[in-house]
Amino acid sequence: MSLGLVADIGGTNVRFALTDVDAERVSFDSARKYPTRDHSDIADAARTYLKELNFDGAIAGLVFGVAGPVQHGSIHLTNACWTISEDDLRSKLKIPFARVVNDFETLAEAVPEFQAQDLIQIGSLPFQNRRTGTMAIVGPGTGLGIGGLIRSNDATLPLVTEGGHANFAPVDDLEIRMLQILMKKYGRVSNERILSGPGLQNIYAALSEIEGRAASDIAPEAITKTAREKPDSFEARVFGHFCAILGSVAGNVALGMGARGGVLIAGGILPDAVDFFLASDFRKRFDEKGRFADYLKAIPTALIVDEHAGLRGAAAILRLELGKR
Repeated sequence: MSLGLVADIGGTNVRFALTDVDAERVSFDSARKYPTRDHSDIADAARTYLKELNFDGAIAGLVFGVAGPVQHGSIHLTNACWTISEDDLRSKLKIPFARVVNDFETLAEAVPEFQAQDLIQIGSLPFQNRRTGTMAIVGPGTGLGIGGLIRSNDATLPLVTEGGHANFAPVDDLEIRMLQILMKKYGRVSNERILSGPGLQNIYAALSEIEGRAASDIAPEAITKTAREKPDSFEARVFGHFCAILGSVAGNVALGMGARGGVLIAGGILPDAVDFFLASDFRKRFDEKGRFADYLKAIPTALIVDEHAGLRGAAAILRLELGKR
């Protein structure tokens, strides 16, 4: 048995798991989550995790997926004031192999391992986990991640992008007004300013101004909770716009990548509001691409509901690096 340490590092939380990389399907029974703000650096968080497991044995290697662009094995995580580097991890944790990758690379590597229960179909087309073709992944969470993968039989080539920072493109008068309001605040408005936790708050504030409502500070979680519980509420309309705009952006990503193998929706927001999302205008807006509507209608979409997707992909990368697959 070869043990590996994997992590999924976001702007708010870090998830760790200690896994047997020899296993046919990796288990994440040991997975735990920690707020990034509670630790001085990633090595300190990892040591806390291993200490809580009472583990002091040998670890063959680690792979950490991080939300952001990784350059030369290193990244600065702004929200946590962490600088994460492979050299630093090897030195501080005394682990012989360490790799730091973008979190959408880990998601891409997880896709071939998804089983039926890991995905929920969006729309009428069933999602088939094909061994060939291009797929896209769009993930609204603390930020907006966009990536993809090209599959050719057993080979997977991840596509890592910063597409979440592309310009927001409104499609009707209301969204044009929202854009104008947000331009006053930000200047340039990216998709991430709309499709993220803070983006939900931006939609809430913009719609409040448009409708002459008193604006109030509200957490993204409160918006989704009220939307689920009160479908006639203002919050439900806010979340409905979020889902619709996500459909437009996901359709644009499918066109840009030629993702005829499908588009997967990831991130931490939508798995907590599945029924609302499935009933929203996401798929309608996904398909509405004028002369290319038929092209989009032939592309399946699905929501990733495997809470360990990022860890699963990190484990897949680690198995590959250690020659275990």
